[in-house]
Amino acid sequence: MKIEPVVLENRWVRLEPFAPGLKEALRAAISVDPEAWSIMVSTAYGEAFDPWWDGFMKRLAGGRDTPYAVRRLSDGRIVGASSLHDLVPEHRRVELGSTFYHPDARGGVINPASKRLLLGHAFDSGIVRVEIITDAINARSQAAIARLGAVREAVLRRHKTTHTGRVRDTVMFAITDQDWPEVMARLDARLAAFA
Repeated sequence: MKIEPVVLENRWVRLEPFAPGLKEALRAAISVDPEAWSIMVSTAYGEAFDPWWDGFMKRLAGGRDTPYAVRRLSDGRIVGASSLHDLVPEHRRVELGSTFYHPDARGGVINPASKRLLLGHAFDSGIVRVEIITDAINARSQAAIARLGAVREAVLRRHKTTHTGRVRDTVMFAITDQDWPEVMARLDARLAAFA
């Protein structure tokens, strides 16, 4: 199985698979806010952006990751990135993550609109389980994931090492194909409030 890197669009955002022409607009959008990057596993801040980009482009070419630049349709500006990555075809499982938005795109319609498209694309592609993980110290991220309707399943102790060298605990959430109709309805109702 494969998740095709196709453009995804709704009323609020257009998700565009990474391509060379998007690189500088994406750099401007996400190579900001070093404090927010400080708790991430990897970083695209400053000099780290090029290796971060190159890694995603390599994994995109290999069919393992499907990274997207997030374009806000109200002004046409690239405001962030998100990805369906670490695809495990034999188990029909993928992770939704590597999400980072410019500060002026946080807290509104951008994240739920993007997640609605990414989750729909994953399940339409035959995925049966989408995992969403976050740092145990990132309460804001955990709350946003829970608002999506994902099920909190576990805390993986000392699971990953961040780019700063801190060993983190990871909170694991998941949405299965059986959960998707209810999650989709919740997201659609949430997005209707922005219409």
